[in-house]
Amino acid sequence: MAKRGGVGWFLGCLLGAGFGLAPALAVAAEVPESAAATQAEFVDEWVEQHLDGLVELYQHFHAHPELSLQETETARKIADALQRAGYRVNAGVGGTGVVAVLENGPGPTLLIRGDMDALPVSEETGLDYASEVTAVLPDGRTTGVMHACGHDIHITNLVANARLLALARSLWSGTLVVIAQPAEEIGQGARDMLADGLFEDFPRPDYTLALHVDSSLPAGSLGYTPGYSFANVDSVDVTFHGRGGHGARPHKAIDPIVAAASFVVSVQTLVSRRIDPVEPAVVTVGSIHAGTKHNVIPNEAALQLTVRSYSDAVRTQLLEGIAQIASDTCRIFQCPRAPSVSVREEHTPSLYNDPAFTARAVALFEAVFGADRVTELPPTMGGEDFARYARALNVPGLMFRVGAQDPERFAASQAPGAVPLPGVHSSGFAPLAEPTLETAVRAMALLAMDVLTMEVLTPAPPGGAEEGAE
Repeated sequence: MAKRGGVGWFLGCLLGAGFGLAPALAVAAEVPESAAATQAEFVDEWVEQHLDGLVELYQHFHAHPELSLQETETARKIADALQRAGYRVNAGVGGTGVVAVLENGPGPTLLIRGDMDALPVSEETGLDYASEVTAVLPDGRTTGVMHACGHDIHITNLVANARLLALARSLWSGTLVVIAQPAEEIGQGARDMLADGLFEDFPRPDYTLALHVDSSLPAGSLGYTPGYSFANVDSVDVTFHGRGGHGARPHKAIDPIVAAASFVVSVQTLVSRRIDPVEPAVVTVGSIHAGTKHNVIPNEAALQLTVRSYSDAVRTQLLEGIAQIASDTCRIFQCPRAPSVSVREEHTPSLYNDPAFTARAVALFEAVFGADRVTELPPTMGGEDFARYARALNVPGLMFRVGAQDPERFAASQAPGAVPLPGVHSSGFAPLAEPTLETAVRAMALLAMDVLTMEVLTPAPPGGAEEGAE
């Protein structure tokens, strides 16, 4: 049985009074009822005392970004901070990943994740601490490197929460597993950490928790999406094989470009005519390469597709349909051999926010920040490999959003005809650091304490009974 008192007890009363959640969410506690105020007061005081230092840490991470699989110095700085906070720290997990464990008596085990990697984007924010880092890409091109997706906020928040929760051990009970993850931007980091024994060598979590900055919300606000939040992401390569020849004599060749063009149109019928209209799905042909000269029919035409879905059943239907339509297209155009169709390994599974866990977080956020600062957001077809942790163990997971835009500029951008503010992955995106960090740290710390006072929940199956761990 969980303890009585604290934010967990306070919210248990709220939730049990009419939020319609499972009984396990309304678990009572056994510490003084003043603990709810004590937790909030502790968090607020800690954040107030350390916010300037957190902004400086954020600026350091922002000015020194590292690309996926190259996060060596970032990982070293995080590992050092976690070790000094009293955690048992292991570095080099799944590449540059860092795993830190803090055991604090009986109770649930909570995994908190922050992603470390930056993007190959040349920064154009004009900030005093703007990145001037460059890197050479595999194709030989030189690019700027930038934290254009807010991972600098994520890891600053990770360090802050690890330090805060270590000092607040009298206010919670259980085990914290704090991970700094590499290579989220290429969908590889979570997979590599799991393959390197994350849940064999370290405590297995009962809950997984993360946050993400959101460029569609003003700083100081929070967002959430119950159920599916991010999509399955698959990259598919399709190559049509023809028989080359002279452009003036197409009847003596088999033109793979024509076959590819027909496929580009036909494959859209997967979404428009085969997938249930209420099921989200996207098939986009993002690249097509063939030929070298105006009057030469090539031997091959190569296409690259991105495929998005939420449920595993729709994902399977899309991938099988792409292969079938490619094969049938080749028969129609009498290609000399079957097309080559391959699904790349960097698949990212859909992210499903456990509804009960989400509802508990929303009740807490509204109680602490006010309902006007907490917004339900629609799901996106973007990808996020944080999903792998909850799916690997079939436990409740949640990623909530933290607004990042300057509130005044954000309000002006909402006027009719106004130019939208730069969003994530843009060279001009930069969170307003102080209010973004203040909101992020307070929200995650209080939610973490709340989790570490309650019984373990049974997760709801994502989207229906056909879903399961990957």
